Amino acid sequence: MFIDEAKVWVKAGDGGNGCMAFRREKFVPRGGPSGGDGGRGGDVIIVATEGYNTLLHLRFNPEHKGERGRHGEGSNCTGATGRGHELGVPVGTMVYDQESGELLHDFTEAGDRFIVCRGGRGGRGNARFATSTHQAPTEHEDGKPGEERRLRLELKLLADVGLVGFPNAGKSTLISRISAAKPKIADYPFTTLEPNLGVVSADGDKTFVVADIPGLIEGASEGHGLGIQFLRHIERTKMLAHLVDVSGASGRDPLHDFEVILVELANFSEELAAKPMMVIATKMDAMEDEEKVDALEKIATERGMPFYRISSATGAGLDTMKRAMADFVIVRSTSESTPEQVEP
Repeated sequence: MFIDEAKVWVKAGDGGNGCMAFRREKFVPRGGPSGGDGGRGGDVIIVATEGYNTLLHLRFNPEHKGERGRHGEGSNCTGATGRGHELGVPVGTMVYDQESGELLHDFTEAGDRFIVCRGGRGGRGNARFATSTHQAPTEHEDGKPGEERRLRLELKLLADVGLVGFPNAGKSTLISRISAAKPKIADYPFTTLEPNLGVVSADGDKTFVVADIPGLIEGASEGHGLGIQFLRHIERTKMLAHLVDVSGASGRDPLHDFEVILVELANFSEELAAKPMMVIATKMDAMEDEEKVDALEKIATERGMPFYRISSATGAGLDTMKRAMADFVIVRSTSESTPEQVEP
């Protein structure tokens, strides 16, 4: 089951209480106070790990607590620090404060660690209150409570290219042909119910990640079909590949499909709609009306979108399309990693 949202309650451990004690030793007639401080509570730490790919493990385990620090002891012994609690999440998880809506952290790399709640400080023992005029203090402090928060976790997959289009536009078949991904493929709408990732190799040494999401239909932004809930998984992509079925088997007009998807993307996010996009005419092996394909190519070209004709069934056009995707991803990655020159 693919779960990309979860709500959890986290609480760091409370600090241990300070101790009130006095030395009672032979040959030490004036031992004085010896109460130690309480130990610090354990932190709650969120860690990005490659061991998870969904938030399913948090859906049914919503409470996470750090261990309380041990109380101080006599002979000036400080209590042990409580064990911290580590919470593993998939890479690509965004952590929000549920009450304020503030983004606390965005996990983009495996091994990234973030202390979301800090443990409470241990209370001071009575030895800390001794002075020259107050040599037998009985004061001591309780430990401070650890921080607690209610969090909303949201997973956004990390990919270079996002595939969008109507149901049965050929997205799952395409990703199965150009990568090792094995999504479910069938001849009915909404076969894909959850996002799929595939690693694509082009020209041997160039690799990039492609994300396939469930298909969109007209009115998806209003909740029709599966809605637009999965579009968050392509918000991080460098480009979009818009697949349009030109076989005629669906009974829809390719131009209409093209415009509908653009509208639904814009309704979800203007930033997403503004991403670089290539248009891919799929199922060319079953194409019935070449004029419609030419019309689609013309409007895509007028909008500055590269246009490719492919057939996942026969493999026609796949190599050219893969090289174009790889070249764009590499160029974009290079430009993002190169700092801008600032003139003095």
